[in-house]
Amino acid sequence: MTATLADDPTAAAILAAAPCYPVPPSGGSPAIDAVRASRTGHCLAVGRDGVSLIVRRPWLELDVPVTPPIPAYLPYGSIGERRANLRCGLIPKEIFDRVLDHFCAALPNEAAAFVIWDEDDRDFSLHFPQIDEATPSRLIYRNPVLPLRRHLVCDIHSHGHGAAFFSATDDRDDAHTTKIALVVGRLGDPDGPVIASRLCAGGMFLAVPRNPFSGDDYAA
Repeated sequence: MTATLADDPTAAAILAAAPCYPVPPSGGSPAIDAVRASRTGHCLAVGRDGVSLIVRRPWLELDVPVTPPIPAYLPYGSIGERRANLRCGLIPKEIFDRVLDHFCAALPNEAAAFVIWDEDDRDFSLHFPQIDEATPSRLIYRNPVLPLRRHLVCDIHSHGHGAAFFSATDDRDDAHTTKIALVVGRLGDPDGPVIASRLCAGGMFLAVPRNPFSGDDYAA
């Protein structure tokens, strides 16, 4: 007989929405396998070699360790290999070229763009958001409200002629989203733009494991 994890209904609902599963020492875990196979889901997997965050979105497969190996003895299996795959495929290079053209046209002010993926036709599109304020050092813009089965994959904004970095405001805005975030700086420089990139998931900011665009290696 297995006891419930919480006797408070709200606490039980929270734990059910963000479950944590031990990895069996042998065989498979139907619960973990179900999350990995899901269209949208997430969980923590606890193994002898640490804790892994597993995230699934229609456009993303992510398995990433979030702790080092736990020093206590755990009679569990391994959390497995790190994984970060784009289910949607690589974003066409032409989309990023259009983003750069838009950012250069906005100089000296900052600008923004979103890459959207349609789950049904498996096609990418570019959305330029409503801008409430844009200066060479400040940008306020609105996230798109998307219909079902359309997904924000990449959130890109520029720093004009300035350096490419993520600000404290960016950290707050990105803390509870799952997306690829890019900042483009040094626009107009002879050596070309400089790009900062990260994958936002589970409240963490992760290194982008590879360039999400086809063609040249834009992402830093």
